[in-house]
Amino acid sequence: MVGLNYKDIEKTVNEIMPPECEIVKVDAEGLNIVVYIRNIREFYNKDQLIKHIAGAVKKKVLIRADPSVLMGMEEALSKIKSIVPSEVEITSIRFVPEFSEVHIETLKPGLVIGKGGSTLKEIMLRTNWAPIVLRTPTMPSSTVDGIRKSFVLEAAERKRLLSGVGKRICQQMPKSDWLRVSFLGGFGEVGRSCMLVQTNHSKVIIDCGVNPVTTEPTKAYPYLNTLGFSLDQIDAVIISHGHMDHMGFAPYLYAYGYDGPVYCTPPTRDFMALLQQDYINVLQKSFGVSAPYTKKDIQKELRHVIPVDYGEVVDITPEIKMTLYNAGHILGSALVHLHIGEGLHNLVYSGDIKFGFTRLFDPANVNFPRVETLFVESTYGGRDDMTPPRAESENNLIRIINETIEKKGCVLIPVFAVGRSQEILLVLEDFYKRNPDFNVPIYIDGMVLEASAIHTTYPEYLRDSLEKRILANQSPFESPLIRVAKGEDRETIVNGGEPAIILAPSGMLSGGPSYDYLKRMADNEKNTLIFVGYQSALSLGSKIQKGMREVPIIGADGRTDLLKINMRVETVEGFSGHSDRAQLMAFLKNVSPTPERVYTMHGDGNKSNDLAKSASMMLKRGVGAPLDMEAIRLK
Repeated sequence: MVGLNYKDIEKTVNEIMPPECEIVKVDAEGLNIVVYIRNIREFYNKDQLIKHIAGAVKKKVLIRADPSVLMGMEEALSKIKSIVPSEVEITSIRFVPEFSEVHIETLKPGLVIGKGGSTLKEIMLRTNWAPIVLRTPTMPSSTVDGIRKSFVLEAAERKRLLSGVGKRICQQMPKSDWLRVSFLGGFGEVGRSCMLVQTNHSKVIIDCGVNPVTTEPTKAYPYLNTLGFSLDQIDAVIISHGHMDHMGFAPYLYAYGYDGPVYCTPPTRDFMALLQQDYINVLQKSFGVSAPYTKKDIQKELRHVIPVDYGEVVDITPEIKMTLYNAGHILGSALVHLHIGEGLHNLVYSGDIKFGFTRLFDPANVNFPRVETLFVESTYGGRDDMTPPRAESENNLIRIINETIEKKGCVLIPVFAVGRSQEILLVLEDFYKRNPDFNVPIYIDGMVLEASAIHTTYPEYLRDSLEKRILANQSPFESPLIRVAKGEDRETIVNGGEPAIILAPSGMLSGGPSYDYLKRMADNEKNTLIFVGYQSALSLGSKIQKGMREVPIIGADGRTDLLKINMRVETVEGFSGHSDRAQLMAFLKNVSPTPERVYTMHGDGNKSNDLAKSASMMLKRGVGAPLDMEAIRLK
């Protein structure tokens, strides 16, 4: 049998908690055991009590005041403002009575928390409200604000959902004796990543993406029709990171019967909200088709998200523990470690990883408590996929930009709104700091601004040097050179006669602002198109990158026209958020402990096979390259 069930947990807490604390209720809320009591002050008088309880139930335990003893909101608001240091600017205070919490937003969370959490303790002792401190983005973010407001507005429904999840997790279950993984997308291809992890008693989906460069159902979406069971039987969904090819199909699950949790990091949750809604709009506007889900399905999905930070060990089913680790790919991207059963098996799913230098993140984690099976991406796993040194890449980018500016042309850099756009902004901002005479405006369009604002919300996920800059309110994403462009500005930017640098999604020219800019800029030979990220084999970007100079586009009347590419076309390698061949091999060599089995995924053409062959020789053990709709028994 595995773990304590909910009734045993409730009994254990009641036995440990002193009667003077006055327990009202013990609830399983998602990943936490929440103990509601009437006497908060008496609880704080008992040294190490919460550690004693957590150790006994082997769960994260939160202590909350029963709603009956909460101070009135108006009085509590006044008290909180008097307790928080006067130099701290509070941007928002929201009370969530369903959880006995008060959410305090500020640019300086550390000052609100106080030394050793002293300020938080004082707030709780004097008001009974449990303070949750949230960082205010240095740039306005409708996504972050919307998610935080919806948490308050939908608190009652969310509490009901979390209680259901918690009680399902907190139950005993016989040990499983087999483990199987099924590949539903992203194996032997890039796009629509999706993998099922299944035991006798658990069904967990890792990633559920779309192929954003096609609308053909057989190529765009995961093979969920091969599951062999209904969606309502899935126990949990894990999302590795916030790119559409890894999470873009998740709302579909809620449209067709799934009602369980989604686990991901907080930044990934925010990017899901941002990009999925944009996907609906882009499909309709650029391709004239409807998305396979609606905005209501996205809202339902977000209500079910349970955010998890790096390094937290959490139960997602009674027999599966999950830990997320930094993947170095984009903000909040994670390697997924699953510990299954009482030592039955440990697997790691890489998602997308960067095991090399970037200005944004530390390299991907390589140390795990145990790992028998590793699934690793192979986007640049081909034998010839080698990128130049980073300094050379940055110099090439600046050189091409300067050559274009000298001709009074404009530079279009198609970027993923999340990840590459911020990386390129950091490179340009650094060049500007070293060359103050460089005064060419940098226009960011589409979701680049919103994505950059989300980066300033979670500086703890960035490199230490960048985190310190943002916490000191010196965000590089707010350089005076950076200007925000809207749809009505594009014609003036392109044909105004002045040089400009334009960063616009999508990164593969598959619709969105970059596609619109391309149509306006392609005919002028003074302009330059610079690719800095991965181009899928099916994408418009790939066709242009490979030399096609007449490409089909959708005209204003809805008919297909040919667009002549007279502008200069360049590719600057070295900025991808994916590891190249050498970095992938170094990652595999450094993973500790060395996995018994490795499988490659997320690679076009022969790249997965190429990496598998080389990795097998280096590791001296079997490395496979499975395809979609295959399944492997791991135990």
